[in-house]
Amino acid sequence: MRMPPAHNHAIAYLAFALALSFGAATQAQTAAPSSQSLPEGQRLGLGSTPSEELIRAWDIDVSPAGDNLPEGSGSVAMGREIYAQRCVACHGDTGQGGPMDRLVGGQGSLATAKPIKTVGSYWPYATTLYDYIRRAMPLDSPQSLQPDQVYAVSAYLLNMNGIVPDDAVLDKNTLPQVKMPNSGGFDQTDTITKAASEACMTACQPLAVEIKGVTPTEITKEQVQ
Repeated sequence: MRMPPAHNHAIAYLAFALALSFGAATQAQTAAPSSQSLPEGQRLGLGSTPSEELIRAWDIDVSPAGDNLPEGSGSVAMGREIYAQRCVACHGDTGQGGPMDRLVGGQGSLATAKPIKTVGSYWPYATTLYDYIRRAMPLDSPQSLQPDQVYAVSAYLLNMNGIVPDDAVLDKNTLPQVKMPNSGGFDQTDTITKAASEACMTACQPLAVEIKGVTPTEITKEQVQ
């Protein structure tokens, strides 16, 4: 049975399009050698070398020891004002929590049936408090606070938790010296050394994993009450 002329034209057009696409793909593969076939160190012409300014904009993380803390300083009094303007709506006027997490209190509760995790009870380092606020807060405009403001908010939160006095002023030298109540509550693991000494590629055995937490695994009715 003969096909209608329109049908024949459609099939011919489809075959032509497939032939063109196959030829273009073959040509592209021939024209763009893989990175393995290029001389060592030769660029592929993709991307560009980041500027020092761009690297600095991304390299803002702060270590537990305080590495990479910026210049600047902030007081408890200054932090109180910023907190009232930028933080109260989410965390409450005294840090008791609201739509978002509670920030104050809970010290001594981690080993109980109802642990309360806050800046004062759970966080092991004051430096990483600065790091988190700097990168992620306020929720509606993260990274909008200047270093002085982040130091100030950190000082105020630590003050509300009874960790630093009312006249405390924090900077890159004083903040790492603040000892948090739960500083000894985390196990430290040298992951680089562990990976180098225990890495396995063949005939691997399951890793021994010890699961720990602050919430009791067995809670009696009397503890809950």
